[in-house]
Amino acid sequence: MHITSEHSAMSPECPFLSLSLSVPVSFCPCLFLSLSLSVPVSFCQDLPVNPSAEPRWKIVDFESVPGVPCPCGSAKRAFSELDDYPATIHVTQISEDALTHYHKTLTETYYILECGQDAVMQLDDQLIPLRQGMCIMIPPGVRHRAIGKMKILNIVIPKFDPADEFLD
Repeated sequence: MHITSEHSAMSPECPFLSLSLSVPVSFCPCLFLSLSLSVPVSFCQDLPVNPSAEPRWKIVDFESVPGVPCPCGSAKRAFSELDDYPATIHVTQISEDALTHYHKTLTETYYILECGQDAVMQLDDQLIPLRQGMCIMIPPGVRHRAIGKMKILNIVIPKFDPADEFLD
């Protein structure tokens, strides 16, 4: 089997992708079945382009964001200054002595980036063993704390508000 592809253009505004496929015929290996296909690329739309305008997307490099103390340890918070984004994204280093807390309006979603084998999450009165790659949604009113050292990505909706953090 032989596959080739070529990026060409039907017009300067609408590129297409050309694919060719050659497959040997099973009853006679010296014969080939060939197929060629030209497919318009899906982004052939009249998208406005204004190179001098500020981009609508935002990028944050968490390496350059300072950490701030929180009941869990230290959080680096992004996108709090954006009026048109409904959440904040935190990278949080959780210390072993995280404090039990809850929120009245915030929903937090923890994605476990790194953790030790003994890491657990206390959700109300239950202890949940954790491992890298797990994701936990914590709605308002759930008392919670992480136990053990770990690093998480926390998506907070609506935007994080320190006045909505209550310790037991």
